[in-house]
Amino acid sequence: MATSLLHLHSKNLSVVFKLGRIPEIIHWGNKITHIDEDLLLATERPISQARLDVDVPLSICPELGAGHFNAPGLEGHRNGKDFAPVFQLEKHTVTDNSVTFELADRIAQLALTVTFTLDHDSDVLQQQLHIENIGDTPYQLDKLACTIPLPYHAKELMTFHGRWCQEFQTQRLGFEHGGFVQENRRGRTSHENFPGLFAGAKGFSEQSGQVWGFHLGWSGNHRLRADVRSDGRRFIQASELLLSGEMLLEPNATYTTPVLYSTFSAEGLNGISTRFHQFVRQQIVSFPNNKVRPVHLNTWEGIYFDHNPKYIMQMATEAAKIGVERFIIDDGWFIGRDGERTALGDWYLDENKYPNGLEPVIAHVNAQGMEFGLWVEPEMVSQDSRLFRQHPDWVLGVDGYQQPSGRWQYVLNLQHEDCFNYLFERLDDLLSRYDIGYLKWDMNRELVQPAHQDKAAVHGQTEALYRLLDTLRAKHPDVEIESCSSGGGRIDFEILKRTHRFWASDCNDALERQTIQRGMSYFFPPEVMGAHIGPAECHSTNRKHHINMRGVTALQGHMGVELDPVKESDEEKQAFAKYITLHKAHRDLIHSGRSFRLDAADERQFIYGVENHDEMLITVCQLAMPSHALPAPVRISCVEPDATYSVRILEMPQTSFQLMKQRPAWLDKTIVLTGDNLREIGLTLPILDPESALILHLKKQ
Repeated sequence: MATSLLHLHSKNLSVVFKLGRIPEIIHWGNKITHIDEDLLLATERPISQARLDVDVPLSICPELGAGHFNAPGLEGHRNGKDFAPVFQLEKHTVTDNSVTFELADRIAQLALTVTFTLDHDSDVLQQQLHIENIGDTPYQLDKLACTIPLPYHAKELMTFHGRWCQEFQTQRLGFEHGGFVQENRRGRTSHENFPGLFAGAKGFSEQSGQVWGFHLGWSGNHRLRADVRSDGRRFIQASELLLSGEMLLEPNATYTTPVLYSTFSAEGLNGISTRFHQFVRQQIVSFPNNKVRPVHLNTWEGIYFDHNPKYIMQMATEAAKIGVERFIIDDGWFIGRDGERTALGDWYLDENKYPNGLEPVIAHVNAQGMEFGLWVEPEMVSQDSRLFRQHPDWVLGVDGYQQPSGRWQYVLNLQHEDCFNYLFERLDDLLSRYDIGYLKWDMNRELVQPAHQDKAAVHGQTEALYRLLDTLRAKHPDVEIESCSSGGGRIDFEILKRTHRFWASDCNDALERQTIQRGMSYFFPPEVMGAHIGPAECHSTNRKHHINMRGVTALQGHMGVELDPVKESDEEKQAFAKYITLHKAHRDLIHSGRSFRLDAADERQFIYGVENHDEMLITVCQLAMPSHALPAPVRISCVEPDATYSVRILEMPQTSFQLMKQRPAWLDKTIVLTGDNLREIGLTLPILDPESALILHLKKQ
């Protein structure tokens, strides 16, 4: 077929395809206003010596059979045959900002559909592949991946790693030869391997450099890779990681990949965040009734398993006094749940703990002006439970093996229809019986030997989870759901389509949270990031922080508190109330504005903020002892040069004053500066103690 060009464009970006035997992307980046007539000639590649005698495109589904020797987009076979298909473009359809390519290999008897959609407003590109077995015999699918090329000048990667209580850590890698592979086999999105990465020009930063950002929206196993071919061409590839034998396609059966979300920025990582945040707000998450994000109190770190209704009502009374708007009873409310080794799966109220039922507690919570929420962990079962004793066959696993428990619990097989129906009935009954406005949905372990009918079934388990959430939300559309998985173990765009908030980490240590929340902020806006003020001594690290560090760290997310307000001193409760009040005063800005990060001269400092057209909050957090005796001025790049701004300190750590013989006089005033002064000269800061933070407030005059 004749070669031609196809151009998708959004507000700021362009994707240009070359359509030959199989489509390839020749440009994915800054917007091109016009495609020149000679661009096809200008992009024709030479063919080097000692190689194949034809040009091999880096296509939208790279083919081993066509001479792509790195990572094929498709891997599989038909009883050992049809292992190296070569596809032919048969048809393409363009609708608005979307194109669908229909390809086939009639010898291998496979039909492949690839769809790209470029969102006009946010500049986020979505890619998804769909394969059908059009043969008469089964086809064993091992891999089907989304593939996007990168330009030669993308020479650095930024990837994510982590663990429980230390999610969203980042690292930088050179990207000149070879590549990078990340694989997740834990059965959930995972703390260890968030399915996202960045590639960009060498040295790209928060505020500068060309960057391409990628996120695979999937809550199960995944594989990400970034490769540089020996000819210099490079690409990103993302796919569900299918376990051995997991995806056998019978004749006429199909498989569809998770969506790969990607975007480009010429203004560093801030541009990536702006685009992903806008897309999440407009296309992914939807809050019932468009109400503000209420301030939480979660009882877990306050009482753990020690449930006494009268005492919990005292907690609610004190919580309301400090400004809490949603009160959540965590683990320990259901029959026999007196510790972490029992009762998961038995989702009935423990009448020994709650002899008068849950209704009086909920009524009291509501009377204090707060919404009531409840913790559940529906996907799990304890061996010491009624459910396990009655239905041991409902456990996700391989018959004949004794798999290890995790946190003393096992995973239920949601693909077992009776199990699925039981869980839906229990959750539906709770939400129908009680005035519950919020579910904290937890999931506290990895999947080991995850099998349905003795065959690998992480894909089926993930899809069944989505179906359970979809069915429950259809019945109870006004109930909000939090995705918690030992903290940040299940955070991705696909689960967010069905939930409204993430518990970013089980770690409330404010110093650790600064890094965790910074990593999460690249992909997710503040209103979906659960951020709580914990007690003075963190339960997960035993580190102690002043309320300044704890309060400021929690302020620019979806705020909550994690404590027993009955036992706290009046001084501590007043401090909690101060930061809750501060959060509420600026909540609309935080949860709707544009988030950004500034490149700090001191590597021991994080500087970040949120702004709209008229107002801005900037937080300066000193993580460790300053690198130099005097802090560098903060130059604020996102102001308008010709505008005038009032600048004042909104929050300042009092403990920092002993580091200065004399502090800057402007700290006690509201000063007025023009945008070009703020951008080019900047604002001189006070010297901050390690593990403390201040907040600046800027208002356009």
